[in-house]
Amino acid sequence: MEPIIGSIIAVSAVSLVSLVGMATLSLQQDALRKGLFLLVALAAGALIGDAFIHLIPEAFAEAGTNEVAIAILAGILSFFLLEKFLHWHHSHGDEEFSPEHGKIHPLGSLVLVSDGIHNFVDGLAIGAAFMVSPEIGIATTIAIALHEIPQEIGDFGLLLHAGFSRTKALLMNFLSALTAFLGLAVAFWIGGTFESLIPLIAAFTAGMFIYLALADLVPELQKTKQMGRSFLQVAVIIGGIALMFGLTAFEGHGHSHEAVHEDAHSPHADEHHEDELHLEEHGH
Repeated sequence: MEPIIGSIIAVSAVSLVSLVGMATLSLQQDALRKGLFLLVALAAGALIGDAFIHLIPEAFAEAGTNEVAIAILAGILSFFLLEKFLHWHHSHGDEEFSPEHGKIHPLGSLVLVSDGIHNFVDGLAIGAAFMVSPEIGIATTIAIALHEIPQEIGDFGLLLHAGFSRTKALLMNFLSALTAFLGLAVAFWIGGTFESLIPLIAAFTAGMFIYLALADLVPELQKTKQMGRSFLQVAVIIGGIALMFGLTAFEGHGHSHEAVHEDAHSPHADEHHEDELHLEEHGH
């Protein structure tokens, strides 16, 4: 599959996650909170796993150590500055639908602008991942989708508290999700114009994932004080990491196939073929 086709499908799927808010209206708040409790833990594990198992090793394999390290740190710092600038943090967990939480974000426009920028970055990340390899693109899409579900539910709840009708909140949330396609276009433009930057974009994406997992999701999980639920959180986080490990089986197969393909067309292979022909001529 061509990277552009795979990434368009992936961004389309992630954008549809913005519609998940409507599905939650029929759920009881207790059931919803229990579901989000597990999704946030799973997303944290998947984001950390994708960063350390897929994106960072690939970046180090293709670019210099110093450049990759700077790109990772830039990704972490960029998301920190983005949240500072917007005076906003991703919404997860038990506070999503409380009136007090709505007062923190009184303007629905702020939620939409913030979500639009975040989705733009998601598109950028997916595009960069697919340019590295389809397998890493799939892993990154899964990690982003798992994070998007609780985030979009939170954004939908905030828009309702800001005075939006259910229909308008759902529509505006979906439109803000479409900025991911703009991020995707920018990623492929950068990759096509400056191909050497692809591994650095992957490293930058890893930095963002590390920040999202450790600064946004883990603090929400730390609010849980019950020992049983805490152990369940740890198990689900490990499950998210294990999911990313499991995807390396497909990734390794893809790389081995590419390596064989590249070796078959390398100058050394051509020289070896010429030597065989030379020996055959002498034999005759």
